[in-house]
Amino acid sequence: ILAYRRSKYYFYGYYLIKLLTAMFCEGSVVCLSLAYVADNIAETQRASAFGMLAGVGSAAFVCGTLTARFISTSSTFQVSTFVTVFAIVYMRTFLVDSSCQIDESSPLLAKTKEIEGGESCQKIGVGKKIPSVKDMVQLLSSSLIFTQAAVVAFFSSLAEGGLHASMMYFLKAQFHFSKNQFADLMLIAGLAGSISQLLLMPMLAPALDEVKLLRIGLFAACAHMFLYSISWASWVPYFASSFCVVSVFAHPCIRSIASKQLSPEEQGKGQGCISGMCAFANIVSPLTFTPLTALFLSDRAPFHFPGFSIMCTGFAMMIAFTQSTMIKAVVPVSSKKISSNTFVEP
Repeated sequence: ILAYRRSKYYFYGYYLIKLLTAMFCEGSVVCLSLAYVADNIAETQRASAFGMLAGVGSAAFVCGTLTARFISTSSTFQVSTFVTVFAIVYMRTFLVDSSCQIDESSPLLAKTKEIEGGESCQKIGVGKKIPSVKDMVQLLSSSLIFTQAAVVAFFSSLAEGGLHASMMYFLKAQFHFSKNQFADLMLIAGLAGSISQLLLMPMLAPALDEVKLLRIGLFAACAHMFLYSISWASWVPYFASSFCVVSVFAHPCIRSIASKQLSPEEQGKGQGCISGMCAFANIVSPLTFTPLTALFLSDRAPFHFPGFSIMCTGFAMMIAFTQSTMIKAVVPVSSKKISSNTFVEP
């Protein structure tokens, strides 16, 4: 719509359709992509694979930001539309339905075949209905590690959402940052994240398990937010953005930990549950941190600390880090369910 025209009524039409499609597509693209990867990647390689998938997303963000900066507004929407259509065509052409693509060498599949006479692909309970709230509660209570991963996802997303809601107001008030400087910060963070997830994480994940990488990433995110909150010069936010090299490990590790607690037919539902926790946190965080930012940047502040709201996001991230220290070594669900046939439909 915006590629065709950007007048007032066209914008309203775009916004209405955007609201409707976002209800179904905003989080599902990510969780379905992760579920697809989980269906086709061995459990021992999922942390690296999820990290690389996130790295591709970060690289795409960098490319999109650079493209939008150097082309006209009308061309931006046209290029965006073309790339979206290309993604759909690519998916339909090259991606095969993964419901029957489970690893043939998997002991879980072998056990299923033994029980069901070799026709496991038709017997595995692929979800045919929309999960209810009750299903989500049962999923969260099915595994302590999955519940802990969901709690970490909520508080880390709460902190990140609060940082994004507060950061621009803080930098504008403190250092008079312009939109170009904001774009530079986003490019630094996106470039650091993409390089780290595409190059560093595949090397570190085999040496360190995802629980340790998760703790490292969350600790770096805490340091990043605390440093932001006490910025004393305009170069400090640029330096703090470099912490993204390590902090980006957190979300792929959360997804990998959650994935290993799910049976093959639960991957989409489980990743959707984690996405739902993150989405709820992203609703709560602006409602919480934006008024707090406005208060401490105003003359009515209880005490002089312009970055207090950002420090509070650091405390929220510290809660996530503390919860991550309680997660024990991840035991894949396949090793626990082979002896019991609970994942196979009667």
